[in-house]
Order: sequence, then C-alpha cells, then structure tokens
Amino acid sequence: MAKFTTLTSRIVPLLANDIDTDQIIPARFLKVTNKEGLGDNLFADWRYRPDGTPRSDFVLNKAEHQGAEILLAGHNFGCGSSREHAPWALTAFGFRAVISTSFADIFSNNALKNGLLPIRVSEEEHQALVALASARSDLMVTVDLSEQLLTIPGGRKITFPVDGFSKRCLLNGVDELGYLMGFAKDIEAFEQSR
Repeated sequence: MAKFTTLTSRIVPLLANDIDTDQIIPARFLKVTNKEGLGDNLFADWRYRPDGTPRSDFVLNKAEHQGAEILLAGHNFGCGSSREHAPWALTAFGFRAVISTSFADIFSNNALKNGLLPIRVSEEEHQALVALASARSDLMVTVDLSEQLLTIPGGRKITFPVDGFSKRCLLNGVDELGYLMGFAKDIEAFEQSR
C-alpha cells in the first residue's frame, strides 16, 4: 500500500446521495480473486451503456476529470453490503480519497484498510466544496493527513477526523498485517526468551 502523507489533486464531483457498494462495483464483477481490472468496472452501470461503450455525460468519463485522485460524493457514501471490492475499485481507478458528509461504517473501515482516505466534512463545508466544484472543473484541494486538514482555494482549512491507528497505517503505507510485521524483531526476541 502506498504511503499517504499529503495529496494535492483535482476533485471529481459525483454528488448522488446514498451511493451503495453495488453501484460502486456491481456484484457481477466480484468473481475475481485479486484487485486487477476492478478500476475498469468502477461505477460500471453508470459509466457504460449496455453495449459497453462509455457514456460521455458521466463525470468519470469526462476529459477534465481524468487523473483526479479525490472524489467528492453526496451523503451516505458506501452504504449497502460490506464488499471490500468497493474501495479496491476506487483505488484501482486512481482515487486516494473520498469526501462526503457521511460514510457507511463498514465501507469506511474497508477504505482505511486499503489505502483510501474517507474524509468526513460538515454539511456546510460540503456545500462550499460542491459550489466550488460546480463552478470550476479544475478545482484543486490539498489533503494533509498528518495534520488532518483539507485545504481549499483561498486558503480555507477544513479539519477532518481519522482514528489514530488508521492514520499511522496510512502514513506508513502499511495495512494491519504490515503494522504487526513491523514488530517482527520484538516478537522474535520474545519467542527466543521463552
């Protein structure tokens, strides 16, 4: 997992509320045993027509949003089933963070364990971001995980919560197992002493 320290990126606004995990990655794509190709199927039912051609009016297919690493979502993002494939698909597509007023708990936990930072903001802050993103397709923001700050144009800083353990793992680019493996020498020394 890549370290997450600071990130400056354009925002992709996908402002629908209650986007569930089946919309993020439809169930028919869950047959894989690894993460490869999941980014191609992110929001598949919204991105593609039934014949497989891209819908030019869908936000992720627009040229000005290519390469953006931050998704600005509506309320209650990631609700529905607990599939870990949802954050896998988002990160495989290239997203490193999602901003919303609320996230489903299971989605949020899965995201944090897979290098995707869910940034929860207030309704007022969300509305300000929506207004800026609606006015400018080149809106750039900076996420500083160490300080837990989202900086938007004009220098306004928005704080966001993240639990200490997840923050440590993201900053170091490790998952839970990687964190434990960081204590391998201590574990080995303890075992040898017994």
